[in-house]
Amino acid sequence: MQHKPLDLAITGAPIRAARGFLNWSVQDLSQRCGVSESAISRAERSNGVPAMQSRNLRAVRTAFEIHGIEFIDQCGLRQRGAQS
Repeated sequence: MQHKPLDLAITGAPIRAARGFLNWSVQDLSQRCGVSESAISRAERSNGVPAMQSRNLRAVRTAFEIHGIEFIDQCGLRQRGAQS
């Protein structure tokens, strides 16, 4: 799946929510996406789009998408295949 730059942008809250939805620790997400635990923790504390390298944000997003999370917009998510 290819992302346009604006499609890539997600905020800290959906990162926390997606991780919680999958019952992953920060360490679990870090191992799955190759982004450091400290970078993930900083991103999750962000009120807006995290100030992290776009490749890291893409890696975080991709790890979630591989495991069935669909980001609806910058602030929302759902499990792929779930009824609306």
